[in-house]
Amino acid sequence: MKKNLSLVFAILISLSMVLAACQPAPAPVKTEAAAPVKTEEVAPPTAAAAPTEVVVAPTEVAAAPTEAPTAAPAETQGPAPAAEGGWCSGTKIVFFPGGAPGGPFETVVYNGAVQAAKDLGPSVEYVWSDWNPEKMITQFSEAMATSPDGIAIMGHPGDEAFGPLVDEAESKGIVVTSMNTQLVGLQTKYASNGFGYVGAILYQAGWALGKESVARAGLKAGDKAFVWGLMAQAGRGERTKGIVDALKDSGLEVIYQEIDDATNKDAAAGVPVFVGVMSANPEIKLIVTDHGNLTGTQQTFLESAGKGPDDVYAAGFDLSIATVEAIRGGWTDLVIDQQQWLQGYMAILQICLTHNYAFTGLQIDTGAGFAHKDNVELLAGLVEKQIR
Repeated sequence: MKKNLSLVFAILISLSMVLAACQPAPAPVKTEAAAPVKTEEVAPPTAAAAPTEVVVAPTEVAAAPTEAPTAAPAETQGPAPAAEGGWCSGTKIVFFPGGAPGGPFETVVYNGAVQAAKDLGPSVEYVWSDWNPEKMITQFSEAMATSPDGIAIMGHPGDEAFGPLVDEAESKGIVVTSMNTQLVGLQTKYASNGFGYVGAILYQAGWALGKESVARAGLKAGDKAFVWGLMAQAGRGERTKGIVDALKDSGLEVIYQEIDDATNKDAAAGVPVFVGVMSANPEIKLIVTDHGNLTGTQQTFLESAGKGPDDVYAAGFDLSIATVEAIRGGWTDLVIDQQQWLQGYMAILQICLTHNYAFTGLQIDTGAGFAHKDNVELLAGLVEKQIR
């Protein structure tokens, strides 16, 4: 019995040892317990953050093309040549202001050209012609001989007289443009080469002044009007024709007097002529002087003829300091303002634009407005500065 118990005990011990050897190690138990805790606490935030990063990334990528086009042109953009001072420097111009130094109309033309030269930078020579068409032709030939880049002319001699000379100038590459009196034929022929025009459309301006004068003066058919103009000049005479036609169309009797060379050069020289016409026709109710300098002398003319400011309705062209004072005093009643400062400025600009940038001829009408006692104060300050 004792022997059997010993055998059983030995078997049990051996079995325990076998079972102990087959038991799993404790380390995996610790790992399995810790791993689920870390996975459950950390994994959800990581999973939520990932989509957020995916959404932001395309926004940053999309912004890049927007910035690139904006930045790229900044490296190449700069001011255009015309925005820089002196872009017309090196251009040589001969400029015709028209009359004589110090004359009330031509000085304003000259001032416009001087300002343009200062703004743009060309070299400009000024040639005075005393409003003499023959002199203008001779001086044009002399100017052409100096080989300028451009010549700005007053168109008083007309297309026929200027034609051969302008043809020659154009053949030499000289830019020609006109002021004050339009040269329609030459402008049409050479507009693509920069031949432009700045000034009033003459016949239309004359017609407009004639009709406005009749209306404002309250004239009727059969009343007499005195027109003092330059109808004999081929181009320049279109404005005088416009005046005469408008007055006749209104039924007025027109007494016409051509401005002689002496009066054309110096308005005061015309006092005897004016006095003679008024003395021979005391019933004249309207006078129209087709010349800026003569319009500026209307008060002197009327006083010399023994007329008061309300005795005759006086109309004419172009503002000057003397004309403003005459309007204020009632001596001059109606004036078309040609804005002649623009004639000087724009003619210089035209040549600069054509010579430097190959622009074609521009046409600018500067004679569209009337000045009278009701609006003269709006312009008086500028007239005193010889800009208007």
